[in-house]
Amino acid sequence: MITVENWAEIRRLHRSEGVAIKEIARRLGIARNTVRAALASDFPPRYQRARKGSVVDPYGNTIRALLLEAPRMTAPEIASRINWPYSLSPLKKWLTLVRPQYVGLDPSDRTEYAAGEIAQCDLWFPAVPIPLGFDQELILPVLAMTLAYSRMTSGLMIPSRKAGDILAGMWQLIAGWGKAPKQLVWDREAAIGGTGRPTIHR
Repeated sequence: MITVENWAEIRRLHRSEGVAIKEIARRLGIARNTVRAALASDFPPRYQRARKGSVVDPYGNTIRALLLEAPRMTAPEIASRINWPYSLSPLKKWLTLVRPQYVGLDPSDRTEYAAGEIAQCDLWFPAVPIPLGFDQELILPVLAMTLAYSRMTSGLMIPSRKAGDILAGMWQLIAGWGKAPKQLVWDREAAIGGTGRPTIHR
């Protein structure tokens, strides 16, 4: 990665003085492709901190082996078997994501829904932010609504997590369906009246 100063100098030399890419690369001691990339980018380079892995990662293979034998093994039991040195919180979060791969579908614990009865609503936050320039970036929420009967999901990126934007997004998605389900269910979304229990709108 080049510095902001080099990025600015590359653009100045090429755009103001008309210096060729090959000559700019020679003067600054960098590769021609780096010069081309700087000219193609409308924003200066910025430092990006490497994403940290989970403290569970080094134990992942061992835990997966335990889940193969006993998919419903509790977090405290797993922690005991692998000599877990941290709090249970990160281990429980990791298990929440991974355990469904081993437990599978229990046919005796399946809920049936009638067509048009319920739609599950949720917000998803993409991992990749939208660059705004000058070391600023923004992550916009995506409103997702899933029909419980057909499992069809519609999504829409909305401007914020505020109630007004969420409600406007819900209306737009429902309008796209052409019909409204009897119930819209949210799981503890504060802007939609979250109280620690699922919020149901009829």
